[in-house]
Amino acid sequence: MIVGTAGHIDHGKTALLRALTGIEGDRRPAERERGITIDLGYVYADLGDGQLTGFIDVPGHERFVHNMLAGACGIDLVLLVVAADDGVMPQTREHLAIVELLGIRRALVALSKCDRVDAARIQQVRTEVEQLLAAGPFSGAPIHALSSHSGAGIAELRAALLVEAAAVQARSGSGYFRLPIDRAFSVAGAGVAVTGTAFAGQVRVGDELLLSPSGRYVRVRGLHAQNREAEAAHAGQRVALNLAGERLAVTHIQRGDWLLTPALHAPTSRIDIDLRLLPSEGRDLAHWTPLHVHLGAQDVTARVALLADASLAPGQGGFAQLLLNAPVHAVHGDHLVLRDQSAQRTLGGGRVLDPFAPARNRRTAERLAQLEALRSAGLEQALPTLLAYADSGLDPLLLERQFNRPRSGWALPAGVQEVATRIGPRLFAEARWQALAQQLLDGLARFHGELPDELGPDRDRLRRYALPQLERPVFIALLEQELRAGRIDSSGPWLHLPEHRVQLSAQDEQLKANIWPLLEAGGFDPPWVRELAAALAIDEAAVRLLLRKLARLGLLHQVVKDLFYPEASIRQLARLAVQLQDEAGIIRAAAFRDRVGVGRKRSIQILEYFDRVGFTRRLADARRVREDSALAG
Repeated sequence: MIVGTAGHIDHGKTALLRALTGIEGDRRPAERERGITIDLGYVYADLGDGQLTGFIDVPGHERFVHNMLAGACGIDLVLLVVAADDGVMPQTREHLAIVELLGIRRALVALSKCDRVDAARIQQVRTEVEQLLAAGPFSGAPIHALSSHSGAGIAELRAALLVEAAAVQARSGSGYFRLPIDRAFSVAGAGVAVTGTAFAGQVRVGDELLLSPSGRYVRVRGLHAQNREAEAAHAGQRVALNLAGERLAVTHIQRGDWLLTPALHAPTSRIDIDLRLLPSEGRDLAHWTPLHVHLGAQDVTARVALLADASLAPGQGGFAQLLLNAPVHAVHGDHLVLRDQSAQRTLGGGRVLDPFAPARNRRTAERLAQLEALRSAGLEQALPTLLAYADSGLDPLLLERQFNRPRSGWALPAGVQEVATRIGPRLFAEARWQALAQQLLDGLARFHGELPDELGPDRDRLRRYALPQLERPVFIALLEQELRAGRIDSSGPWLHLPEHRVQLSAQDEQLKANIWPLLEAGGFDPPWVRELAAALAIDEAAVRLLLRKLARLGLLHQVVKDLFYPEASIRQLARLAVQLQDEAGIIRAAAFRDRVGVGRKRSIQILEYFDRVGFTRRLADARRVREDSALAG
């Protein structure tokens, strides 16, 4: 069990731990001289059950609440200390609010310094504490009157802690290992060491982990669990790890960094949360308010974007997105605390819903429906709603990181399928995937109806036309499925329904009949668009448009802008190139020019076109025919 203290400055938290364990929590000379705890203190003791209970002693001064927050994450039980002479004080209330926001649900209360007051005062403070706790999750928590100085009540509190320790449920060892670092230091002869409370998973000596957000790989050389040397540690334990890594130094590690199984590493700067503003706040929380975010042991500044309203009233809750000024690690269900911009008071807190929040469409009804599902359910239960509003499906790797749930442990609901794309698998509801396929076919049919004189669009044009909301790799996977099934055909780069044929208008057919003899008569040097237009005394744009249509039909080849060759001419030029290669073993521009009988510039234009369509491959100042080219046959 991990116990964390909480309470106002000078209410005797450190003295109480000394009386309970016989161990001094304040180890820094400055703390002993001043008589106050400045940073986190760590004490381990056997309370009588043969097990080591870990105690985290937190500072009570308002200036060191950020240190208190770093230590409070991951504790099993809070030991709220209230001095009988002072009673409930400001930091008592703030610390209590913080541990409630962090999702801690078990507490014991110690009324300290009872040797300084009479029985009536003890009862008065007891009533005050009961009223303080009545409205929250710690209502009815046992209250122990005691004196760390005389020892009165210490044995009873120790016995109560033993009862709580027996009731602590072991945290699940499933999931990837993750630990927020609350201390980093050097050990003579051993190197770099870090400590923290393991949030999830297991770690063993020899494991490779990753420091996040820096992305530096480290190896576990040795570890202590609950202050005892061990070969392995698991979630819920206080862990100290001796780390090794390439040029690793303690300066590379900060409080708030994480130690993770590499598969979990995905730093983020946008987090969607379920936010609650404390009832004690004096005014509404406005959209885009700057604040401090405490997540794990990290303290990072951010702005809050409210997703439903322009402001949030004290005591109210709602969905919000945090736009962080530094990357963090987070998992669905993590608790966080929000403090004001000057870090003087606690505003509220929340629970992480999606650590990979979208930058766009974050306030749509569809997105709010996803967040509602994430607020009330776990992965399998939320998945149908998430999939229903995921245009491009869901990345299972991202879901693993979002929920810290390796895929080997998933139980996917019926009707979910995995689609392979060029950027990895995507999950889709089967009905939605089928609907997308129908949208694709309907979009292509609509294209043919609107542009009957075009063979069809290319891939990117079809995506923009039919399914612009899909990521390109997902669209390509859907298109390739329809191509394999024969529901869509391709002619070169052009996509069309199998039954579609280009239909030229009567006017286009007449213009083609006038132009075609001129193109054929031109042989290897056909007329340019402007020359054709001049010869026929018609608009140049009309000629250009028709020739492009004929090129899409495969009847013409556009070698360069406004220069079109009939299919027969291009195939004849290709045969001449093959003959040159058969004779000389290679195709040189000068030889091709002489064989074709056109100028050097035109010869180069033709050869470069052959390169573009994959008929030839350029080798320095020469070319060779590609054997797999369609023109080579």
